[in-house]
Amino acid sequence: MKYTVITGASSGIGYATALAFAERGKNLILAARREEKLEQLKDEIKKIDQNIDVIVKPVDLSIAENVYVFYESLKKYELETWINNAGFGNFASVKEQNLHKVASMLHVNIEAVTILSSLFVRDYENVEGTQIINVSSAGGYIMISDFVTYSATKFYVSAFTEGLAGELKSKGSKMQAKVLAPAVTQTEFELSSLDVDEFQYEGQFPKFHTSGEMARFMLTLYDSNKTVGMVDESTYEFHLKDPIFPFREFENKK
Repeated sequence: MKYTVITGASSGIGYATALAFAERGKNLILAARREEKLEQLKDEIKKIDQNIDVIVKPVDLSIAENVYVFYESLKKYELETWINNAGFGNFASVKEQNLHKVASMLHVNIEAVTILSSLFVRDYENVEGTQIINVSSAGGYIMISDFVTYSATKFYVSAFTEGLAGELKSKGSKMQAKVLAPAVTQTEFELSSLDVDEFQYEGQFPKFHTSGEMARFMLTLYDSNKTVGMVDESTYEFHLKDPIFPFREFENKK
């Protein structure tokens, strides 16, 4: 019995992705801070297929120790796909940003992604059919005013994942690493970024995707042999791409 792990599964793209993978009969391990939301998602998945095994793992990934404990708790399961979707934004100029919030964002968007990716690769690099998909952003390929620090974290996710993909391929590994880069998506992202309780997408953005649409794009990337799945911010079309950042293999001349 193999499992797909999805972090940040309590809402938005993670929630919709869990439902999309459930439609394919995938057993799921769902992680997020809000246990009640995960339990609600589990109930929805059981409506799709009672035979799907759903493991709920409440965890705060902004604390490094929790990240290690979370991964260790999965040792008894055979994993197939790992989706690092957990993350949040921060809308503020660099000089005005809340540094306590920024510190948490760095822990989740960068530290947790790095640790979980590294541990998963260590254990499953040479297992046929394994994939790791890290969720970045269109802001992980272009800097955005008042989102500079957030964009920088997503540049890290994009570069790290593309680099990992290149490294795995250069070593002949069986695992694939991929990066999903959404543009504006109707989730709770703006709520956390702006620290508000409500946000209306209509009228604020000329175009945006729903979480369900992004989940379908996730599956398209999952089914492909491409490294990057990116939403074009000008057209909002989804494109599969080869790595964007240059990659160079290290040659040991000794």
